[in-house]
Amino acid sequence: MTVFMQHLVGRKMPNVDLEATSGSPVNPAKILGTSVIFCYPFTGRPGHADPPNWDHIPGAHGSTPQALAYSAAYGDFRRLGVKLFGLSLLRTEWQRDFVARNNLTYRLLSDDTRVFSSRLGLPLFETGGVAYVQRLTFIVQDGVIAAVRFPVSEPEHDAAEVLRMLQSHPR
Repeated sequence: MTVFMQHLVGRKMPNVDLEATSGSPVNPAKILGTSVIFCYPFTGRPGHADPPNWDHIPGAHGSTPQALAYSAAYGDFRRLGVKLFGLSLLRTEWQRDFVARNNLTYRLLSDDTRVFSSRLGLPLFETGGVAYVQRLTFIVQDGVIAAVRFPVSEPEHDAAEVLRMLQSHPR
C-alpha cells in the first residue's frame, strides 16, 4: 500500500445513495461485511471518442482491463464473502452499456453528482472541461475504510493484488 491517501483508513464511507447499474441504489456506508470498491476514471464506448488528450494523461488508460480482471476474479472474491463494486463519475446509462458489452459480474456505481468523491476528497483530474476520478481502490469493512490502494499504476493487476491482500489478512 502506498502512504498517500492512507489518511482515509478508519474513516466511515459517505452516507450517500449511489445509482447502481442493477437499478437499485447502493449506499457504501451501509454495506455490511467486507467490500471492495475500485474507482476508475472512464470507459470507452464504440462510436464515441476518448476524452481530449486521453492518451497523454498518466493513469487514464486501463479501466477496461481492470474491470475485466475484477470480473474474472469475481468467484474468488465471493468465496471470501466480499462484495465487489466499481465506481466512477460516469452516468449510469454509460456504465450499463459497459456492463452489458463486457458481461461484468458485479455492479458499477455512479457518482455523477460527485457527492461521494467530494466528501472523501478523492483525487480528480480534468480534461476537455470534464472531471474524472483518479484510479484507487478501497477495501471496506462494515462501511469503514480498512485499506486504500493509491495509486493503482497497473490496473490490470489491481484485482489480483487486492485479492492477495484479502487472503493474507482475513477480516
